[in-house]
Amino acid sequence: MIDVQLTYKLLLFALLCCPTLARGQDQIVPKAPIGRGMKDISPIASKVTIQKEVSESFVKRIMDEALSHLGARYRSGAKGPHAFDCSGFTGYVFKQFGHTIGASSRDQYAKNARIKRSEMRRGDLVFFTGSRAGHTVGHVGIVVDVDRETDTFTFIHASTQYGVIVSRSDEDYYARRYVGVCRVY
Repeated sequence: MIDVQLTYKLLLFALLCCPTLARGQDQIVPKAPIGRGMKDISPIASKVTIQKEVSESFVKRIMDEALSHLGARYRSGAKGPHAFDCSGFTGYVFKQFGHTIGASSRDQYAKNARIKRSEMRRGDLVFFTGSRAGHTVGHVGIVVDVDRETDTFTFIHASTQYGVIVSRSDEDYYARRYVGVCRVY
């Protein structure tokens, strides 16, 4: 016979330790019998909902900040707010909200949580090889939008030619250089 209390505890542990299980749902309230030592976990489920709302709010603020710099010029080694290189731009945006994500694009790729491309969402860091970096990370941007049907995305970044712009992942230059994606929050 299935141990209901153990199952309940494992579900609770998974919800608290793996917030990715809550993605795409408004609220998670596991259905379990109350009584015989079982507790109502509605307050815990509310915390999961609040965490999701905070995450969405955080992403909106990150994106508002990033998009406010559209058109800022590119300058190698610049970390903002009037000019940026690619990692200076992403570092500056996240620093406005208390996150230190690393100094270079390689550092940012190494220090943040790597996720699958299929899990990519707005606000994630996206990495590419640089024009002279061979197969190593040399460029970074912030995901603006994801199209699951076409497996493409748009991202904002500091381009050497155009400054801070929004580009598409299916542009030949970036399609050939995609490396991976990381989540900061």
